[in-house]
Amino acid sequence: FEEYLSLEWQRQTRSQQPLSLILCDVDLFKSYNDTYGHLAGDRTLVKIARAIKDALKRPADLIARYGGEEFALVLPDTDAIGAIHIAKTICCAVRTLAIPHRNSLLCSHITLSAGLATVIPQPNSNFQQIIATADRALYQAKAAGRDRFIHNSKLDSPFANPTCYLF
Repeated sequence: FEEYLSLEWQRQTRSQQPLSLILCDVDLFKSYNDTYGHLAGDRTLVKIARAIKDALKRPADLIARYGGEEFALVLPDTDAIGAIHIAKTICCAVRTLAIPHRNSLLCSHITLSAGLATVIPQPNSNFQQIIATADRALYQAKAAGRDRFIHNSKLDSPFANPTCYLF
């Protein structure tokens, strides 16, 4: 994931086109594993990964597992509007799976929280900036109640003008 993101960062720096990153987290997944077991948890992650992958239409878009129950989506040549559209699509796709989560305090089925960042990379910058920005947006989405995504296109300020989308 980071190798691909680094290559796309360099490419987008040269072309001065937007690059978007979505970090998503399966809401309350530890509780899901505790309730249904790790084998069911693994199967659920596979279903979620497939639903996310099916939402990505372009060959250059990449989905990667980014930690236990987190996924990262690298979206080259994708502006904020495009990233928001994809985030809505993947959140709805996961909700449509209707995977039961009986011990969730949030919802009766599995949901996602996501943080989005969009930037036109500049010379003398590095891809870690977009990861940090998307991660902050993900944290904000979780803190705001989960089952939503937050987009933040400002790399220079950690919480500048985030936009929250609730489902």
